[in-house]
Amino acid sequence: MPKEEKGISLTTGSKYRIRSLQSKENALTTEGTFIGYTSVGMDDGICIELGEAHGEDKGITRVLPTHMITSIDILKSIEEEDVKEDKTSVYFS
Repeated sequence: MPKEEKGISLTTGSKYRIRSLQSKENALTTEGTFIGYTSVGMDDGICIELGEAHGEDKGITRVLPTHMITSIDILKSIEEEDVKEDKTSVYFS
């Protein structure tokens, strides 16, 4: 598939700023490196290793339930070809 036709997907090692619902009135901003997908009960989540913007929490892994995400900003994208194939990955369309 030509590069201009390729869809966007979250890639391991890429940096993102994600806004998700914290409460009805507040959004939670998470900035860091995408490290993979997980499940919490029946909910799917994405795992982000927190970056510099989180101060002393830098390096902690935050799991964000996908149904709570309102936006994703791509700060630094790693091409899929640069990421080793992980046979345990979960893919969403």
